[in-house]
Amino acid sequence: MAKILLLGGTGAMGVYLVPELLNLGHDVFVTSRSERKSDNNKLNYLKGSAHDNLFLTKILTDKYDAIVDFMVYTTEEFRQKYELLLLNTEHYIFLSTYRVFAESSVPITENSRKLLEVSKNSEYLATDEYALTKARQENVLRESKYKNWTIIRPTITYSKTRFQLGTLEASTVIVRSIHNCPVILPQEMLDKQTTMTWAGDVAKMIARLILNQNAFCEEYNACTAEHRSWKEVAEYYKKLIGLNVVPVSIDTYIKVIGGKYQILYDRMFNRIMDNSKILKAIGMKQNELMPLFDGLAKELSNKYSLESIKMDNWRIHHKMDKITHTSLSKREYFICLFSLFKEKLRKYLF
Repeated sequence: MAKILLLGGTGAMGVYLVPELLNLGHDVFVTSRSERKSDNNKLNYLKGSAHDNLFLTKILTDKYDAIVDFMVYTTEEFRQKYELLLLNTEHYIFLSTYRVFAESSVPITENSRKLLEVSKNSEYLATDEYALTKARQENVLRESKYKNWTIIRPTITYSKTRFQLGTLEASTVIVRSIHNCPVILPQEMLDKQTTMTWAGDVAKMIARLILNQNAFCEEYNACTAEHRSWKEVAEYYKKLIGLNVVPVSIDTYIKVIGGKYQILYDRMFNRIMDNSKILKAIGMKQNELMPLFDGLAKELSNKYSLESIKMDNWRIHHKMDKITHTSLSKREYFICLFSLFKEKLRKYLF
């Protein structure tokens, strides 16, 4: 039994990691920006954000055996926090990303080349884009004097309300499928290989590495070894929820969706992963992991979860409608705009 703190642990992976840790007998504490209540005396929610140094310092006065950090920090913010985190736990687990890796013609291992090391794009390297941010923060840990950290790199992780297709998220994939409206994907992306891992499997991997002394100062690809083309993934969504895809040029896709670095330096790379190191460390086998089609079918069968997914960017849908000659329900646009208005009003008043 251990006392474990999850920073930002209410997201796609956290919703599976919490019950996994509880089943193993641990006491679990989860930070959340919103008020949450627990009916389990071994699960406690702490209202606040780990971005807030006062909040973080306060909760760390209660020492934790392990900290699992799902937060997304800027590089500078992480430099200011990492010692506080490492000093107040026996085992610090840092959630990085498979996106730190450069493109590879062979399966990607923990020792494969990093984008930060090989990219020649000075404009890109001048940013703190997600893949670069995580790579730089990994370096902070490696170069530190501390030896109680573990780096975990999940691939694309799908979950209860997290469904991805290219760089599209559930607020596009699910909402448009419900209204029988197609989505767009770059023609050039369709044959690229991707690795999508079920959040339940990632949770098992993380849980079995916590407080494992052999995992200290180690790095792991937390993922399945199964890989599919984006065309195959699109066909899965079509079969499961009737979603259709309209191919467009990559330039058109970037203009509509944005996020060009994620597109060009991740989704346009072939992402075939080697997960042998983590499977050996936790005593699992590839055939114990959820196949992609089965995992999507499982999560997409939860109608209650799907109904909770709402449109969050009406401009993207409007542009996509013009390309695909379709139109979402006007009610959906109104709900989205009203939510944006309420959020702006709340910030203005408070």
